[in-house]
Amino acid sequence: MAKLQSLDPHTPMFAQFKEKTGPIALANTFVVPKERTELFLALFRRQAEFMKAQPGFVSLQMRKGTAGSQLMMNVALWESTEALATAFGSPEFQRMAAEFPDDIVSYPHIFEQIDV
Repeated sequence: MAKLQSLDPHTPMFAQFKEKTGPIALANTFVVPKERTELFLALFRRQAEFMKAQPGFVSLQMRKGTAGSQLMMNVALWESTEALATAFGSPEFQRMAAEFPDDIVSYPHIFEQIDV
C-alpha cells in the first residue's frame, strides 16, 4: 500500500474528514518512482472509475510534473467531505488502495474554495 503522509502536519486528512463542509477539492500529490509510473497509472485509473460512480463525486484531473519530475497530482472535486469520506472508507476502495506499491508516497489534503 502507498505510504500516506500529511501535507500539513497540523491537519491530517483523516481529521479533515470530520469537518462537514463542501464543496471541496481533494488535492493528492504522489511521489512515484519512474519505474512504477505505468503500474501507478493503471491502478489509479481503476480507482478513478470507482470514485466517479460514487455519490457526491463532481470531477477529477490528474497532472504530472514536468522536466522528469516523479510527482503526479490528482485534483478531485466533491460535493462534501462526507461524500469523499464515505467513498474513501468503502471496502472496495480500500482493497484497491492496498494494491499500490509501498514505494509510492501520497500527500492528500482537502481544500475549500474561497473568494479572491
